Amino acid sequence: MLDQYLQADSPYVKVFLASMRYAAPILAAIILLRCCWPLLTFRREPEIWAMLRLPNGKRLPITHWENIIGRHRRCDVLIDLPTVAKTHAVLTRYDDGSWTITDTGTKSGLRVNGKREDICALEREDVISIGGVDLVFEPISEPHVAKLAKLRTRASSGTQSIANLLLQSLLQSLSGLAFLLGGADAMPILLGYGGIMVLEWLLLIFYQMIHRPAFEVETLAFLLCTMGMAAICAVKPGESVKQLIALVLGLLIFLAVGWSMRDLERAKKMRYVAAVAGVGLLAATLVFGREYYGAKNWLVIGPLSIQPSELAKVCYVYVGASVMDRLTNKRNLISFITYTLIICGCLALMNDFGTAMIFFVAFLMIAYMRSGSVGTIALAITALGFAGVIALKLAPHALQRFSSWRHIWDDPLGAGYQQTRALMCIASGGLFGLGIGNGWMKNLFAADSDMVFATLSEEWGMVMPLLLVLTIVALAIFTVRTAFVSRSSFYTIGSCTAAAIFLVQTMFNVLGTLDVLPLTGVTFPFVSNGGSSMMCAWGLLAFIKAADTRKSASFAVRANDRRDSDE
Repeated sequence: MLDQYLQADSPYVKVFLASMRYAAPILAAIILLRCCWPLLTFRREPEIWAMLRLPNGKRLPITHWENIIGRHRRCDVLIDLPTVAKTHAVLTRYDDGSWTITDTGTKSGLRVNGKREDICALEREDVISIGGVDLVFEPISEPHVAKLAKLRTRASSGTQSIANLLLQSLLQSLSGLAFLLGGADAMPILLGYGGIMVLEWLLLIFYQMIHRPAFEVETLAFLLCTMGMAAICAVKPGESVKQLIALVLGLLIFLAVGWSMRDLERAKKMRYVAAVAGVGLLAATLVFGREYYGAKNWLVIGPLSIQPSELAKVCYVYVGASVMDRLTNKRNLISFITYTLIICGCLALMNDFGTAMIFFVAFLMIAYMRSGSVGTIALAITALGFAGVIALKLAPHALQRFSSWRHIWDDPLGAGYQQTRALMCIASGGLFGLGIGNGWMKNLFAADSDMVFATLSEEWGMVMPLLLVLTIVALAIFTVRTAFVSRSSFYTIGSCTAAAIFLVQTMFNVLGTLDVLPLTGVTFPFVSNGGSSMMCAWGLLAFIKAADTRKSASFAVRANDRRDSDE
């Protein structure tokens, strides 16, 4: 009797599959709203770590672990006097609660208790003299900090996180069932969807064990992974296991990067390891890599193939993130620019210009957050323009993509074949899609990677992929909000750069499919089929998670930190 109801031509199955066209985007929208609400509405109360007392009795709060003191309007501690340099000194707090102050190389210098210092450890009631202004240093005691921390908005409770994940598990179960009832091979579907469900619940249980119940960021990432698995099951179901393995490795990278940032001093040292690893990955590709479609960007090791440039993105963000006492050091900035030139030079030799564009965006974000200079960014963009012209002359395959841009309908059976078909499939899908397994896009090359937006639009409707784009946008907005109250510039620069990479990759992938931008072969984070891309996306997500200052949210805050306790 049950088999009769589960036949593909059964009216019950047809009703279920038809209803999934509307139920899936509704469930996804509910999950997105429930996760985004606490991310986008939390209050941004700063944490106060110390005070600087002026001679007139006024007290200036210190709200970060690194604070620039000067007369520039962007300084954390503003002293608007002509005797004070624009960026005069950097006040730094360390993990053990100790403080130092560093002169940035100013002419008038820095004095502590009347003695000229370049860098000096600070104690309570020390007198800091900057440009003739005396500031008395008053660190906040731990009980006081804990009391202030209670004013901060909590992240979602464990109950809310469980409820969100139950909704997501329902979406995953219904989607997997729809594939099975549609006649798909059972094993890839069960392994793909079942594997994601097991992993997300295991991660949530781990968070509960370490008393970090906030799971909104991870839930959104798993939502993207779920829809990516849907595209793989529709196009190449045999690769669902490979993508699941990449997801496991991505989670391990996510936790490893998060662990490294639990101790800021350890994170600073890890920057050098990341720098060597990033260059090493690209150098190995240049020597041993294989060329596909004009770009030598793959390493093949037995049955495994990886794209090292994806993993190098995580290393690059790690190197670019830095603390204020290093940001104000010009030699350090020059070293970072040199490192960027080496990375981009390797990518140019590999003819991987799509990835080079992503690295350049990361460089722009880091350079602006380091210098705050619009002129520097304008100069960098101008240099990119000249480099781009030269690259197009030297790389015929890149020039071919640009030559067909905005002219795909001039040659719909040749250079414009993929994009013209993708546009027609998107149009045929409408708002709620043709239904799981009913799409034609799966016959196209890269339908589950470069063209994944069109694949999802055709079978699931335009609403679903737009929700996925909004998910990336929500993560970016949350990152900007946390940047205002981030404890360290290391977390701020790392998270903002990671969010910028997510946004730009999504923009290139989606708008490239729609022929608004040239088709560059850039992946949709968490969604496109690709093990290296999946591992990179989770590695970058760790920077966003580490910057979360909400109570009981970030794994970058130690569990024994009294500021994050419930006392």
